Amino acid sequence: MFGDSGHAIIMACFGLWMVVSEKKIISWKSNNEIFNIFFAGRYIIFLMGLFSFYTGFIYNDIFSKSLNIFQTRWFVNASRFNPDDYEEEDEIELLPKANYDKTPYIFGTDPVWQISSNKIIFLNSYKMKLSIIFGVTHMIFVTLKKYASILLEFLPQLVFLLLLFLYLVVMMFMKWIWYSGTLDGWDPNVVNKQGTSCAPSVLIYFINMMLMGESEPNQGCDTYMYEGQRTVQFAIVACALVCIPIMLLGKPLYILSKKNKKGPKVATNKTNGDINQGMELDEVPESSQEPNSQAHHEEDQEDEEHETTSDLFIYQGIHTIEYVLSTISHTASYLRLWALSLAHAQLSEVLWSMMFHYALILNGYVGAAAIYLIFACWAAATVSILVLMEGLSAFLHTLRLHWVEFMSKFYTGLGYAFQPFSFKYIIEEEEAVD
Repeated sequence: MFGDSGHAIIMACFGLWMVVSEKKIISWKSNNEIFNIFFAGRYIIFLMGLFSFYTGFIYNDIFSKSLNIFQTRWFVNASRFNPDDYEEEDEIELLPKANYDKTPYIFGTDPVWQISSNKIIFLNSYKMKLSIIFGVTHMIFVTLKKYASILLEFLPQLVFLLLLFLYLVVMMFMKWIWYSGTLDGWDPNVVNKQGTSCAPSVLIYFINMMLMGESEPNQGCDTYMYEGQRTVQFAIVACALVCIPIMLLGKPLYILSKKNKKGPKVATNKTNGDINQGMELDEVPESSQEPNSQAHHEEDQEDEEHETTSDLFIYQGIHTIEYVLSTISHTASYLRLWALSLAHAQLSEVLWSMMFHYALILNGYVGAAAIYLIFACWAAATVSILVLMEGLSAFLHTLRLHWVEFMSKFYTGLGYAFQPFSFKYIIEEEEAVD
């Protein structure tokens, strides 16, 4: 989200200073609560700065500007473009086929996008697809428990996820590889089916796949990316739907069949609220048992078995519904990576164009004084808004993705409620029994 190398350097330097000077800072014994919170997370802040520098290098974004480190692969073909034929305000659409080198930019984003009028459109699509790819990759991570859980729960869940959302990621890579601007023709009336004008919308493909629909392509373009795509997508949806009843009924039926083979289970009186937790077992005297206690015990056992069976199916049903819905909601939740990154970049660009940019257009001593004063305002706004506020927002959203979307694949929160050891509570329980 925090894809700006300049802001990342500020954050990394602040974190590194706290790490190197931690003994000195501890000796201060500061009572400032906000600073103590930052100091407690000094290693996280330092790592956040390093990784944010990497993502900013990928996006080629440093204080809303781009660096031409490896030389742009874009050039203006003078034989096909004459500046005298256009006004200064005119926007000209140049074909990549005539104005782009055959080799791509070595690392990151080509700096020519910084001055392109369709910069936001390109980065919007680029960052959104990256967010989906990271999200699906994270959600594939699962835990391996018992063999029954692997075969009847883990595999159907994994197949359901891979068939739907990994296929979405595969279509993104297919679109990036198969369609190229270098294949566009010189004549706008002649359409190349592998050119950018025929590049389909992956999102529309995915929606049509789920709804079993079909959209009209652009004139001269194919409806699908490859032969037999409609059949493949129909088979994918059908297989994904088959996984749902397996997740819903597979594990409960297996548990019931295993329970029937072992015979009836003896009922116990062990509850979650038992403070002794089975450590102290008192035998019930035979004289205290009623003559028909065996009959009552069998009836209670049947009711308990029936209740346990119904609870088993209800729990598995809730778990299945939650997983199916979470695959959609969790994938959509990873789009916050795209949204916050785009918002951060636009806010940084606004601060540059609305504040510091005006100091650079002035000349002479006035310009020098303006740069000195406006830079102080711009630096203060950059640190307070883009580094502190945006950094805190990115940290909170990243933490949520770890706790909710990622950790939900591992943590279930089952078990017994914690009860601290207390002699007073044990004595009160014993007196209540007596």
